[in-house]
Amino acid sequence: MNATLALTRRSVLHTVRDVETLLMAIVLPVMLLLIFTYVFGGAIAGSTGQYLDYVVPGVIVVCAGFGAAQTAVAVSRDMNEGLMDRFRTIDMPRAGVVLGHVIASVARNLVATAVVLMVALALGFRPGASLLEWLGVLGIVTLYVLAITTLFAAVGIASRSVEAASGYGFALLFLPYLSSAFAPVESMPAWLQPFAAHQPLTPVTDALRAYLHGEAAAAQPMLALAWCVGLTVVGLAFSAWAFGRRAQRR
Repeated sequence: MNATLALTRRSVLHTVRDVETLLMAIVLPVMLLLIFTYVFGGAIAGSTGQYLDYVVPGVIVVCAGFGAAQTAVAVSRDMNEGLMDRFRTIDMPRAGVVLGHVIASVARNLVATAVVLMVALALGFRPGASLLEWLGVLGIVTLYVLAITTLFAAVGIASRSVEAASGYGFALLFLPYLSSAFAPVESMPAWLQPFAAHQPLTPVTDALRAYLHGEAAAAQPMLALAWCVGLTVVGLAFSAWAFGRRAQRR
């Protein structure tokens, strides 16, 4: 626990000191919200206000992806630039470094999500969520950030270079655009609808949208929970396997 807390503090300090990366994690989702609302909103939904209500959950999901992608780069840097070799010489758990990055990423992403929501409120977004539904939003966002960050951490461990980790992570950032984040699944081509309807980001986005607007969420929260837990388990298992494989090669 002491090692994890110390390494979490280290990751947080790196985030605070890397001003450019911190600004990108916050400014990029805000810019995306503005672009989709004012450039595409009228064409997609007929009015910017109506589309703003629809697109906010999707931007929150994308925001989490941008923040988690930084974790892949940070973990890969630790793995490939000798820091992990130094940690192996002292009495500390190997998982502490990765857990530190993951916890710091969850905190960073929750701050970025709060900023996106505040900007959306300033633009006219008016959620109808009750206190219990706001807690549901917080729970889903936290679980999704944990899941996606764990996956990106595994990518960072497996990558042989920082550039490769950045490239692999960038590929995962396309998934929100193939879900219900920015357009209804029913509006997509027939051959794309099965994938869009059954990938993890669609139930996550739909659950957030239902909670934020105070609507019936049906089975979406349970599906989102199942996907988040499953992805977290996969990310942890792959991280352990990749870490052991990298250690054997040295």
